[in-house]
This record gives sequence, C-alpha cells and structure tokens, in this order.
Amino acid sequence: MSLPRLAILAGGLATRLRPITETIPKVLVPVCGEPFLAHQLRLARRQGFSRVVLCVGHLAEQVEAFVATRDFGLEVALSHEGPARRGTGGALRHALALLGESFFMLYGDSYLDVEAAPIHEAFLAAGKPALMSVLHNRDRWDPSNVAFDGQLVLAHDKTMRGQPGVEWIDFGFSVFTRAVVEAWPEADPWDLSALTGALAREGRLAGHAVTRRFYEIGKPEGLAETEAYLRGMNVAQNLG
Repeated sequence: MSLPRLAILAGGLATRLRPITETIPKVLVPVCGEPFLAHQLRLARRQGFSRVVLCVGHLAEQVEAFVATRDFGLEVALSHEGPARRGTGGALRHALALLGESFFMLYGDSYLDVEAAPIHEAFLAAGKPALMSVLHNRDRWDPSNVAFDGQLVLAHDKTMRGQPGVEWIDFGFSVFTRAVVEAWPEADPWDLSALTGALAREGRLAGHAVTRRFYEIGKPEGLAETEAYLRGMNVAQNLG
C-alpha cells in the first residue's frame, strides 16, 4: 500500500538558531556539509514517500530555489503561508489543497529515522481522525508532554511535565485526516498542539509507539547531536 503525502512544516523563524537563521531558513541550515532538507528528503524517499508538500514561510524563496535545483526522486510541492504568520496549525490548514484526504506531518527541524509504513497501518486500523507517534521519553531528551495508554493518546499538553502518567512525548511524526484539520474553528495563527490536545481529550487521537529517539536541529545542542548522528550513519554506510 502506498503512503499518503507528507507535509513538512518548514516556515518557522527559528529564533533559537540565530544569527544563522536570520539569512538562512532553518531547513537549509548546513548539516554534514549540505542543507538539512536534503537529509530529510532522502529519508522520506527511503521511508516510502513519493509526494512531499513543504509548508514554507520565512525566506521561502531560498527553499523554492533549492528544491528546483535538486532531484530526490520525489514529487515536491510548496505551500507559501504568505506575509502573515499562520502558526503550525494554520500553515498546515493552508496547505490542505495540496494534500489528500489523509496525510503525514513532520516538523521541518526533525530527523525521524523510523519506518513510516507501520505508522500508516496503525492509523488505518485505529479508525480515528488523527494518529500521533509517541516515544517513551521520561523527560530524557525533552520534557514529556503525552499520556498514552498503548492505543490512545489520553492527553497532549506542553505544560504537563512531571504529572503522573506523563512519560511520553510527541515524536513529531503524525497522520491527520484533511477533515479534522479543516474543521478546526480558530482563525490563524494557531498551534497544531491545540488540535491534538483537543482530540486527545475527546478520545479521538490514536497513538503509535516508536522506540528510536528523535533528532532535531531547532537548537544548537540538537543541531550538534543531529550532525553527529548523520556523520556516523555516513561512516557506517561507507564501511559497509
């Protein structure tokens, strides 16, 4: 079974990486000698995706120029959020015309080296309007923000750290139906966590546990860890 489209939220200002991101969008920050987006798109291809939608904003013209000059074996479309900030939820809703009836979502600063097919299968089996991949984090990499019972995400809130049962974290690789994003009543800008939090409270957010840690370049220490991980992968592939 083919995978649906993958939306990558790549329009943020990336203030924690300044001054680098004052002139370069976060997805084009160099990692192991090339823009981070190159690593994301190659991984997406390996995971089985064939169509990607980049939701762009800050310095979008640079992302557009990069995509136009590289071929990753993917069909890549861009959704421009325009001059006003839309937030993560608003940017995703703005891109719905380019997405299908259901789609994956990934943040533009994340490198999530897991298989996508089992996540999609879990989404289809659950019969819910959205599914969130979760990692048993126990505050190890970032503050835990999810309560999970093995099937459903019971709560998703960035302020829940330390509360009983909150040992999981949003892995950043989710599946949504078009309808549930389209129906969100708030005007832009709005954060996608508002939607997932509401779905969790309503018992409508499925969960799927992954076991591999996430990597992200949203802050300097995360950028260093991601670079080390990707460098190690390259060394292992060359030795193999």
